[in-house]
Amino acid sequence: MATTARKSVLVVTRHAHQGSALGRSALDAALVSATFELPVTLLFQGQGVLQLLPEQDCTEAGIRNLRKVIESLPLYDITPIYVDAAAAARYALQAELLPPQAQLISLDRQRQLLADHDHILGF
Repeated sequence: MATTARKSVLVVTRHAHQGSALGRSALDAALVSATFELPVTLLFQGQGVLQLLPEQDCTEAGIRNLRKVIESLPLYDITPIYVDAAAAARYALQAELLPPQAQLISLDRQRQLLADHDHILGF
């Protein structure tokens, strides 16, 4: 019987938590993929890094605090999570404010992530 390699999924989130439910949609896509035992990687780029702020007000978008969901990702084997280092610097998001499983990465490393995955979902 032939074995089939599991396809890897990269979920890229580029939108802030305020004014949009796209951040939550990205997290939902990552969680669903992980539930089906697909290898999932999560990358926060641009305004998406603002989802990592410890204190968020998501009531405008009608969603839960995304940081709490992000902190639960290791339960689904989604770790580490990657953060665009330039965007984090642009929004003055200091490393000590990031979730424990977050890693700041360069543009070159982001390009490598894009090349290394079978499927890319952008939000």
